[in-house]
Amino acid sequence: MMSEPEFLVARRSFHAALLKETLTTNLAGVVSNADSSNNTSKLIARGIAELLKAETIGERIAGQTSGNQFEGICADFVRETFLKLGHLRPGKWSVRQVSGRNRLEIARYEQYSHLVALDRAAKADKELAAALGSDYTITPDIVVVRDTEDDISINAPSLLVNENVTNLASLRAINGGSPLLHASISCKWTIRSDRAQNARSEALNLVRNRKGRLPHVVVVTAEPTPSRLASIALGTGDIDCVYHFALYELQATLKNLGMIDAGDMLSVMVDGKRLKDISDLPLDLAV
Repeated sequence: MMSEPEFLVARRSFHAALLKETLTTNLAGVVSNADSSNNTSKLIARGIAELLKAETIGERIAGQTSGNQFEGICADFVRETFLKLGHLRPGKWSVRQVSGRNRLEIARYEQYSHLVALDRAAKADKELAAALGSDYTITPDIVVVRDTEDDISINAPSLLVNENVTNLASLRAINGGSPLLHASISCKWTIRSDRAQNARSEALNLVRNRKGRLPHVVVVTAEPTPSRLASIALGTGDIDCVYHFALYELQATLKNLGMIDAGDMLSVMVDGKRLKDISDLPLDLAV
């Protein structure tokens, strides 16, 4: 008997974790990721939940709470899947949920370490602070980080580097650099217009303020309605791609409900490679 692929098992575990207390249905039949004032949102969210076999009943938890839970469960999924791809993407990797809201979180990483000096200068000069604003501050929800490599690892196949060469490369630990930010993952339990713009603004700040390689910049969401997904998924230049927590179930739900226009809009995003399933994320991060 053929065994199931591990990423399929991980996807099921991801949904099972959400169904424990984050993706719930209240006594009125409204699922927790639905907009209770939008009938279309409620219908689609209920259809997805039914396909995921939602059995928990509970009142909607506070947005901040559901958001934090979603971030933690997404981080667990990325850790469970991406870290199994060492044969495709060798390196010393870590995946973690960013706790708190440290606005200089990314300054811990090589491409953005210069932001510490920028922040120090802004605090000392009010005119500079006014000119800079807060465009250089970004707080990812989840980070994927690659640690630097010592010379023993670099020279494992043969003598590749020594004290006479490669003295500025960021990956080489002896050069004194910080760990490298490989990916910044923004988690949006639902999408409203303001939240969509926040994700785009953070992505653009990551692009503008880096020194060195741009990390992957992605969004993971449980938003049920295609029109709201389009507000963040369509267009290029800021976010790499948007990943839906249950894309297959969303596609099936729109078909079951006969929502042709919404299905067509979803197809535009999927066919245009702007929206993918959560199970696609680990392999995309391995690029």
